[in-house]
Order: sequence, then structure tokens, then C-alpha cells
Amino acid sequence: MTDRLRAIEGLALVAALTAVFEGVHALGDHWAQNSHDASTKGMHGSHLVYKNDGSLVTEDPWRHGAEGRTCTASAYGRRSVSRHVASYSAVQLASTLAVTRTLGYRIPAAALLTGAAINALTHAVLDRREPLLWLAEKTGKSGYVQHATVVRKAGGEGTAYPEPVQDLSGPGTALMELDEAAHRSIGVAAALVTTFIALRKSGRR
Repeated sequence: MTDRLRAIEGLALVAALTAVFEGVHALGDHWAQNSHDASTKGMHGSHLVYKNDGSLVTEDPWRHGAEGRTCTASAYGRRSVSRHVASYSAVQLASTLAVTRTLGYRIPAAALLTGAAINALTHAVLDRREPLLWLAEKTGKSGYVQHATVVRKAGGEGTAYPEPVQDLSGPGTALMELDEAAHRSIGVAAALVTTFIALRKSGRR
């Protein structure tokens, strides 16, 4: 393969991967994520919560047996974000394979999994929220994060008069916008790394 044809193949592949990662991002990040994980993946702290639903032990200290199993809030948050990242990665990998195989292109497994790992690991870190807040502070975005918040209704299903609460990180907030921007930018980097490894491996054959 000439250098020019190799460059064209690389540009086409990185463009296709970037388009797929961008196109299915919201599908994996929102539609494939269950509501409970969305609200608990950012949990932190050494205080105890119940493993089955993440509620505070101090609010209902009388559970026993399987219902009474506990863990720290941080551990619960890590479990929630792990489930979310697993479903997100499954959507991304399936979509990538569907597009590339339909067009007759086979990405080497090492390249495909490396790109998926970059997206998955960084997604997990950012969705834990504290690292994202740290990054926002270091880049001078703290004022933006504090200013662009939303007010939501607190209380579960059947609550007659839910109380309004301020939300710092959910949909409609500055932190959510920064989160989405970071995920998409990392997706471009993941596409570039995937393409680089794929071309290097194809050049060895």
C-alpha cells in the first residue's frame, strides 16, 4: 500500500469511528443507562448505605438478612458507574462493529478494544463527578458550574407535594455540558488511537 493510500484509509477510518462514537454517544449515555444508576453513580462517602437500593442505613436501621447488607456510599457509586459504563461500551462496540463490518472493513481486535477501553475508563472517571469538578476548578469553570444549575422536584413516586431542590450535575446544568464535551473530545482521541493501531497492524501483514 502506498503512503497516499494508507493516509486515505486512515483518514476514512478515523472519520467513520468519530462519527459512530459521536452518533451513538447519547444512546449509550442516556437511553442504555437505567435511572437508578444515573442518580447514584456519583455517590461518595464512607457512610453506610444498603446494597440493594443505596438508601442510607441511618434512615432505616431495621433491615435484616439480604435486605440488610450494607456497603459504603463510595462503593455503591462505583458499582453504579460500572454498570453504566458496561452498557455504554456494549452500545459503542456493537455500533462500531455493525458500521465497519457492513462496509466490509475489519478492525483488528486489539485496536477495537483499545479504543473501547479509552472511552470506558475515562467515562467512568468523569461520571464519578469529583474528578470532573476538580478539572472544572483547575480550568476556571467553577463559576460556570455554580451559576448554571437547575431546580428539580425532590421525592419519589407518589409524593404529593415534592420539594424543590437545586441540582448541580444533572441534565440542563453546566457540569452536564462539560461532561458531554469531555466525553466527545475523548471519543475523537479514542478514534485516532484505534485507527493508528489498526493501520500499524494491517501494515505488518
